[in-house]
Formats: sequence, structure tokens, C-alpha cells
Amino acid sequence: MDSKTQSLLIPVLIHSTSPIHSARQRKSGAGRGGRAAPPSRPAHSIPSRFLWCKTFKMGAMDVQLESTAVQHGQAKLNVEEHALVSLLSDEKYATEKTEDVDPDDYEKLEEGIMQYGCAHYRRRCRIRAPCCNEIFDCRHCHNETKNSIKIDAVKRHELPRHEVQQVICSLCGTEQEVRQVCISCGVCMGKYFCEVCKLFDDDVSKQQYHCNGCGICRIGGKENFFHCSKCGCCYSIVLKNSHACVEGAMHHDCPICFEYLFESTNDVSVLPCGHTIHVKCLREMEEHCQFACPLCSKSVCDMSKAWERLDEELATISDTCDNKMVRILCNDCGATSEVQFHLIAHKCQKCKSYNTRQI
Repeated sequence: MDSKTQSLLIPVLIHSTSPIHSARQRKSGAGRGGRAAPPSRPAHSIPSRFLWCKTFKMGAMDVQLESTAVQHGQAKLNVEEHALVSLLSDEKYATEKTEDVDPDDYEKLEEGIMQYGCAHYRRRCRIRAPCCNEIFDCRHCHNETKNSIKIDAVKRHELPRHEVQQVICSLCGTEQEVRQVCISCGVCMGKYFCEVCKLFDDDVSKQQYHCNGCGICRIGGKENFFHCSKCGCCYSIVLKNSHACVEGAMHHDCPICFEYLFESTNDVSVLPCGHTIHVKCLREMEEHCQFACPLCSKSVCDMSKAWERLDEELATISDTCDNKMVRILCNDCGATSEVQFHLIAHKCQKCKSYNTRQI
């Protein structure tokens, strides 16, 4: 977003709603909470379940979701790989390789680097899947193939990464037990190698590391992340003393696209409430003017400026139900209060949020 103001339609939740879509709806585009136009029918016929306020001008930073990353940090939980025991990635070895390693041996180790692999990894080996005994470039290639819609549903399955026992050198074709250096031609099959995850990768720019708490490898540099034992996953170091702990926060499907977050290769963001969601799905919510967590309905960013603008807008709208009082529950602070009924929205008396519902 730029600094210019823009017109947004902000949905006011009268009853709890959720932007969750099924996988089929996401592919077809159906079922999404798109940018709807304000209702043109008479006010008395507007459904009480979900109402739109009038279009009003709002500064881009009022509801800009990029601020979420600044305030709460963004947990990039790409499930990639790092070497527990890497021959070539060790910093000490990198600085002393010319002294301790014969130049011919080093040249052999480096042969073919970044020239082999697949769309997921640059590596100089392939793996034999222990589940179906077939050969694939990597476990992601296996999973994409074996979970294809063309495969019988009964035969679809995932490759258990820790159970891989055999690898095939891409340069000489020798099949052997999992190891970093080929026993036949002496080439290093992966500059980064994790013996636990059976992981090979020549692309060292990912800053891979193995997390013992998660039991798998991740990317982004170990110094930039910490493992939260209660949440059961790695988070950005920015969140170490400020994130809201939710037990098993990452061990569930994304509430928007339903991909399992703990092993997702896509970036994951942690919301202020502690729930997790794909970054791309959070962006999609922003595009459709959805600013409440799909799981608990709390606001996903600071909406105070938006509520102030809504105050100004509602002050210009007359309401014929001046004497009717209703009880509301605030989705943000959890407080209940009795307020004057309004056709458009109800304001929490404690935190001044309009993210409320009638009870």
C-alpha cells in the first residue's frame, strides 16, 4: 500500500462470521467474502446477521496488515532443511579448506554443485521412497505425485521423511545408504546435509537449521528463531517475549486454505491472538476486508484508527431506535456491555472496538 487514502468497506460483525473456505471453493472462487457493495434496499430490510457500514475514507496505515509483522513479528516457518553434520557448510571448514583439504579432493566434492535437483532443491542425489520403493528427486516430488487427483484415493500417501534409507548419486548412479559423500565417485551429494531428516541441499543461501524441538529442519538462520515448547514450533526471535502462547499453535490446518501449517513450505504469520495463518491467506483476507481472526474473531491488527473514523461516520447517520438497548460481546477484549441499539454497529464500552456481536 502507498500513503494515499483509499475507500474501504469495513464489515461489522453483528453475529460471529468466518472467512473460511473449502479447498474446492478456493479453486473455483466461490464462497469468498468479496468486496460487496453497500445494500441498496431500505434500512428496515437489512439482515441483522451481517451489515456493512457506509463507505468512508480511511488512511492506508489504519488497517494496513503489514503493521502486523512489525508489531508481532512474522514467523517464517518454511519447512526446509539444514545440516546437522555438514561437511562443506561448517564455517571453520570453509575458512580452512585450502589448508586441510587436498585441492583435487575439494574439486571432486564440489563437482556438479547446483546443476542437479528439482524445483524444490538443488542436490546431487535422488531418494528411494521407503513407502512405495520408487525413486524421486525429493519427498515433495513424491508427495505431489502420490497425492495427485489422478491417483486412486486409497493409494494416496505421504513419504515419511525420517524413514528414507537409500539414495542414488545423480553423477554416477550408485545407490547407497543415506550419507553425504558418494561412496563410489566421492562427490558431495548435498552441501547441506541432515542425517536426522535425510535431507540434502546445495543451496546454502536458505540458512537452514535443524530444530530438535520440532524434530525437523527449517530455514532462515537458527539465530533468528526460537522454539516455543508450549506452542510446539519455531517463531521469529521478535516474538520471544511478546507472543501469545497457544498450545499446539502450528499443529493444525490453515483456517483459510486448510494446508497443515507445521510442515508447510509457505510463510506463516502469527496473529496477535496467538493463532497462526499463511501470510498469503492473511493478504487475501485483507483484500476482502476481513480483519478478524478466523478462529477467535479478534482483530488481526490495530484497528483503533478505523474505529475512530467509524465513530465520525456513525455520528452522521440518524437512528430511529433511540430507546432500544441491547447486550453485546466484544470479540477483542471479551467484555460484555449494554448499549443503545444501532442499525450499523455496536461499540464496546470497555475497549472502544466495533468488533462486537449482539448476545
